Amino acid sequence: MLITWFSKQASKSKKIKSNVFSLSGLSSVKRSCNNPYGRAMPWETWKRTVSSTCTTRTTLKLASCYSQYLSTHKYSTLHENCFPANYEHIFQSSVQEPEKVWGEAAGNIAWFKPWSKIMDNSNPPFTKWFIDGELNICYNAVDRHIESGRGDQPAIIYDSPVTNTKQAITYKEIYEQVSRLASVLCKYGVKKGDRVVIYMPMIPQATYAMLACARIGAIHSLIFGGFASKELAVRIDHAKPKLIITASFGIEPGRKVEYVPLVERALEIAEHKPEKIVIYSRPNMKEVPLKAGRDLDWTEEISKAHPHDCVPVSSEHPLYVLYTSGTTGLPKGVVRSSAGYTVMLNWTMSSIYGLNPGDVWWAASDLGWVVGHSYICYGPLLHGNTSVLYEGKPVGTPDASAYFRVLSEHGVAAMFTAPTALRAIRQQDPEAELGKPFSLTKFRTLFVAGERCDVETLEWSRQIFKVPVLDHWWQTETGSPITATCIGLGNSLKPPAGQAGKPVPGYNVKILDNDMQEANPNTLGNIVVKLPLPPGAFATLWKNDAMFQDLYFTKFPGYYDTMDAGYKDEDGYIYVLSRVDDVINVAGHRLSAGAIEESVLLHKAVADCAVVGLEDPLKGHVPLALCVLRNGVDKTTETIENEIVALVREYIGPVAAFRKVVIVKQLPKTRSGKIPRSTLSALVNGKSYKIGSTIEDPDVFKYVEDAVKAII
Repeated sequence: MLITWFSKQASKSKKIKSNVFSLSGLSSVKRSCNNPYGRAMPWETWKRTVSSTCTTRTTLKLASCYSQYLSTHKYSTLHENCFPANYEHIFQSSVQEPEKVWGEAAGNIAWFKPWSKIMDNSNPPFTKWFIDGELNICYNAVDRHIESGRGDQPAIIYDSPVTNTKQAITYKEIYEQVSRLASVLCKYGVKKGDRVVIYMPMIPQATYAMLACARIGAIHSLIFGGFASKELAVRIDHAKPKLIITASFGIEPGRKVEYVPLVERALEIAEHKPEKIVIYSRPNMKEVPLKAGRDLDWTEEISKAHPHDCVPVSSEHPLYVLYTSGTTGLPKGVVRSSAGYTVMLNWTMSSIYGLNPGDVWWAASDLGWVVGHSYICYGPLLHGNTSVLYEGKPVGTPDASAYFRVLSEHGVAAMFTAPTALRAIRQQDPEAELGKPFSLTKFRTLFVAGERCDVETLEWSRQIFKVPVLDHWWQTETGSPITATCIGLGNSLKPPAGQAGKPVPGYNVKILDNDMQEANPNTLGNIVVKLPLPPGAFATLWKNDAMFQDLYFTKFPGYYDTMDAGYKDEDGYIYVLSRVDDVINVAGHRLSAGAIEESVLLHKAVADCAVVGLEDPLKGHVPLALCVLRNGVDKTTETIENEIVALVREYIGPVAAFRKVVIVKQLPKTRSGKIPRSTLSALVNGKSYKIGSTIEDPDVFKYVEDAVKAII
């Protein structure tokens, strides 16, 4: 069993080359240097035609115990000594010789034309990767797996408890849908570089739409289905799509969301008018009327279409524009370049997540967020994995057993979810009794991200799922993790509590104070990344290079400003505590809201918590905790509040001046599980506030406001 790095020495070994391509599914792939037709070309023939920058490779053997583990899936836990300890070497190489590391990783990707130069950093922060290269991410995610014999392997498992649907979709079946949809797009005038807005629920057709756009070089902008018409209109005006792809309905527990009327209202608001709208009518639901001359029926158009070949695009060609959640005013659309993203995602599936092609992977997120783009659609398909697409909730579809059922039925090897989902399960079923009937023998790793994971939730999850539970951290802008436990590189599976991993190779993470001095270990500061950013990170903001440079690279010249606060310990682990804006200044002491929340959540009665700064005439601000209690708590509210105050004094100290606790029934959260702390801060301080467009249940703010007014 091999993971591959590229160097000239190893490329001389026929045995290694055979093993490498056997593992990666690339024994015969479409390569074209002097091959204008892009037909399958054997390795030996291709090697002779490609410049030396494309053919260097070394190999790293995975420990035999992990090789056996990957092939048999007999174990539900990982062992500390099953991985090669090469993280430090790879990380240092990525900082000192980024061209070597990423040039080597790029060898696992099929190229239509090789690059002439790996990195161009002549105009930072606008770093370019794989100069002059040409590829297609759809080819790498679909076609090459069919050519290498994985065509009958499930690529996507669609599991929808809200419609009582389960469907395994093979790579061949995805090819048929995607290639024909690509032909439909071309038929109606969509060309390379045109934008296509995708506004769909969590259904396989959303991934087909993404891949079809990529197949012909169109730039997709997938907009989260929870956005209302006004937010959709803002994005339509900014992206100016040639065409919109949508569906008839989205399904939420207990209700249907009609997408077409939302699109109609958005088009009434928007100045830009797309030429066509492709509408997918969901089965077993009422048909929606089509507007003559504009609307196209997905099923009818697909039935008449012929497969369309992949179109080569340049390395820097934009794959998609993804608007960050809660966009207000001038839209902020993250632009992702094709080649760097392809290389990085493929690399992370083995190096970070420890997966082998063929393993079943589940990212429990929404396609509309960056997690969905990277790790429901592109990442697992690039790597030859099976990706679970789940249209449901952690609780309520039907109950707190939902995650256990999906893990068990589909043989999931590794999963990615948000801590808020785990807290929801724990709140409703503290002992996970509903999950006990389900066997999780194939499940081996649980990753969490999207928000800080408190130690209590982490430990509970380890005990319940009986696998390593690993927090990691990244952002929409980066597209893949900044810090993580890199399983494939031998990082410890038992990292310290509260950390979010070590810097991922390519991300030279530093902790700086406001004077740009590097902070001492365990000292709170600004988390930044020394340039250049690695492949896969955002290239710019759509139509706004100036904002890109000013917003992210001006405050700390030479660094990417993550706008998060945290610290690094003596062993190099990163602790991400809160957004910089969430640091509370108490009488001159800068305290992390995340650290206080961590202390509050140590109380056994507290299921969830948000800490914000309450204005104080003496100290400037003091922390206030909004707490949701677990079901079945039999203590009085006063007792619980006093115990929480005592916990914070014990773990943070009197310096926090923490005395105020408000018990609420629910906390407002975005659909990706994040707590809008800045909005809550305005609320508790009696200021006007705006409810963001991604909030799951806006009515919660009123309940919180009433609870706060009753106490303060």
